Amino acid sequence: MSRGRRRGRVSALEGGGEEDARPAAGAPVQSRQQPGAAAEQILLRGIFEIGRGSCDVVLSKRALRWRPILPERPAGDSKLDLLCKEEFIELKDIISVKLKRRCFAEQQRIGTLLGITLFICLKKEQNKLKDSTIDLINLSEDHCDLWFREFKKILAGFSNRPKSLKVLLNPQSHKKEATQLYCKKVEPLLKLAGIKTDVTITEYEGHAVSLLKECELQGFDGVVCVGGDGFASEVAHALLLRAQKNAGMETDCLLTPARAQLPLGVIPAGSTNVLAHSLHGIPHVVTATLHIIMGQVQPVDVCTFSTTGKLLRFGFSAMFGFGGRTLALAEKYRWMSPSQRRDFAVLTALAKLRPEDCEISFLPFNNSQDLQERRVQGSTKSGYNDQWHVIQGQFLNVSIMAIPCLCSVAPRGLAPNTRLNNGSMALIIARNTSRPEFIKHLKRYASVKNQFNFPFVETYTVEEVKLHPRNNTNEHNPEKEDEPHEPFTENSFPWNIDGDLMEVPSEVHVRLHPGLISLYGGSMEEMNDSKATCNCL
Repeated sequence: MSRGRRRGRVSALEGGGEEDARPAAGAPVQSRQQPGAAAEQILLRGIFEIGRGSCDVVLSKRALRWRPILPERPAGDSKLDLLCKEEFIELKDIISVKLKRRCFAEQQRIGTLLGITLFICLKKEQNKLKDSTIDLINLSEDHCDLWFREFKKILAGFSNRPKSLKVLLNPQSHKKEATQLYCKKVEPLLKLAGIKTDVTITEYEGHAVSLLKECELQGFDGVVCVGGDGFASEVAHALLLRAQKNAGMETDCLLTPARAQLPLGVIPAGSTNVLAHSLHGIPHVVTATLHIIMGQVQPVDVCTFSTTGKLLRFGFSAMFGFGGRTLALAEKYRWMSPSQRRDFAVLTALAKLRPEDCEISFLPFNNSQDLQERRVQGSTKSGYNDQWHVIQGQFLNVSIMAIPCLCSVAPRGLAPNTRLNNGSMALIIARNTSRPEFIKHLKRYASVKNQFNFPFVETYTVEEVKLHPRNNTNEHNPEKEDEPHEPFTENSFPWNIDGDLMEVPSEVHVRLHPGLISLYGGSMEEMNDSKATCNCL
């Protein structure tokens, strides 16, 4: 078929398409659709060349469908029936739309119109998302303009998608590649989606907190951080501090903190990327960016960590004992590469492995209906008689986690039975045991086996935890004089809170606050277990 004849057919069918899209009251719509699409309201119908053939294209309020136009064929010709199979994309998967033109080098004027290009989001294996394109080829200016304007109108109707974002970038994350990563992979996608950005490159630790406390956020639809787990946690902490300030609340005693007013997007640019991995099932930059562009938001539980009645910080997970000491050692050797520093810290902490004498009090998770209702309201208090449990002893490691904490060295998660927003925390306790047995426990995290199937490991589902160390950090360490490089102070205990080192001299009280912040990301309920392996131990 010649180009001229095709354009003529398009114009003729376009008129009929508009009549189909706006039928008289009670008149049936005549179109070739799948049974599931029969009830959809047709907006436009026309002919475009998709791939290498002409297609009958139908735009409804939910999807774009197309079917190849084939010549007359005998009934029951199965081969031609397969070629004539209808394909479709849902409109919610369209990122952007642009007019496609032929442009030559050094061309001054606008090139010849070729059709319309749809930029779409595709879901691949293991929850990975990627951007792709579909070209709708048609040479008619009027026809393409009509469809283009309709696509733009549809995209403008997705009110959940951000139009303006505040971006915070940590240039020191991992191998100091966060800036290059943002410019190469993230910024082009945000520009393609028509999202305005205001980028700040942080200059020192705590810069994000001081910035978000004071800067004007009214014109933004969300905040995006580009960095590792420590930086993501810092930005989340800053957003929640800002929420308390706006609500006129003191941070000394936060029983029911105010929710963060803007959603947070996490672009993984660190060495472990636990938060992004737990959100998306994979620490993939493009996937995280596309979730932000599509406006896919989910509430996430947050913990408050406090001591002597004062807030230390908001966070998602913490480790005390081996986990805290390992991070303290890693922080001392930041001149090493991230992988070398991690392995060195793990091996050194194992060589100096010793238990902490602690008293741990916890409030078990109660999943009754009245508690579910109070969690929806964001309250962690109830009218029933709370029954605290107390355990004492020598503990090698204590983990308190409100999220699964997936990462490359723990593909099932450090707390695989925890979800992002189920209103509970995982309390995982490793009592004192031999070094070989504790190493076996650690190695299990990298496999598909149950890492808690050891007699010295205990797990609890809780709402609150109080951890009270009962001995001085250095009291029972006869080798202290040979260890001048211990990075924590004499009268404090190292905590690993979301990858950040905190030194606390006394009891730490951890409370869970359901759905306190919203993060850009899809549902993780049906995520398949990864088969990653770890050779660091």
